[in-house]
Amino acid sequence: MALYAGIDVGSRTTKAVLIDGERTVATEILPTGSDPERTALRSFREALKRAKVGEGEVERVIATGYGRFRVSFADAEFTEITCHARGAFFYFPGIRTVIDIGGQDAKVIALDEEGRVVDFVMNDKCAAGTGRFLEVMAQALEMDLEEMAEEAASATEGVSITSMCTVFAESEVISLIADGVERKKITRGIHMSIAKRILGMAKRLSVKKEVAFTGGVAKNKGMIKALEELLGDKLRIPPDPQLVGALGAALIASGR
Repeated sequence: MALYAGIDVGSRTTKAVLIDGERTVATEILPTGSDPERTALRSFREALKRAKVGEGEVERVIATGYGRFRVSFADAEFTEITCHARGAFFYFPGIRTVIDIGGQDAKVIALDEEGRVVDFVMNDKCAAGTGRFLEVMAQALEMDLEEMAEEAASATEGVSITSMCTVFAESEVISLIADGVERKKITRGIHMSIAKRILGMAKRLSVKKEVAFTGGVAKNKGMIKALEELLGDKLRIPPDPQLVGALGAALIASGR
């Protein structure tokens, strides 16, 4: 059995996916921490352990993500744009747009009918519209991320969060709390503000349906609801959206 691996070294988490060319054999997700190279190797070895195979049984390893050049044991590196597109298209061959929101960046990728990247737009210069923005807002509300997402998903109306700068938005949220605004309305407003920013990015590419949603934030029910409302369409979400980049890298390694 030929095995292939994809390692996605993100700013917050490192993901490893091991495939046999047809199916996913094992996966691992670890916090990236301060030593991306060590974490990449750990994630790879943990995936191997789960699959009960040795390193010598893996024919090719492809690295992606912001820390891809730190993966010394990889055979080659590919951008996260390419790998997310490949992974998302594997799950949904009908998609023409991928929205990916990770810990510290957000991407919108346009694909052609064969899954090739046509164009993309990326926000990686500030925390606005990323998972980090949601973390800061959750801290201001003294909630965990899952609780905040649930409240946003169940809310029927929200307040407007006017600032997308993380520092100013946090101050705005604190002021809304002090004014006695219902917490559910605030959580709804936070998620809608991110969705509007993402859709603003997407309009530069003239979004085509179907749309896939990937990245760790795609697990957030409040974010799904906000994006679907603004898009006017149901998002296609992979079984584990956090692993899509690593899966795409593994598919590239296999030659598929």
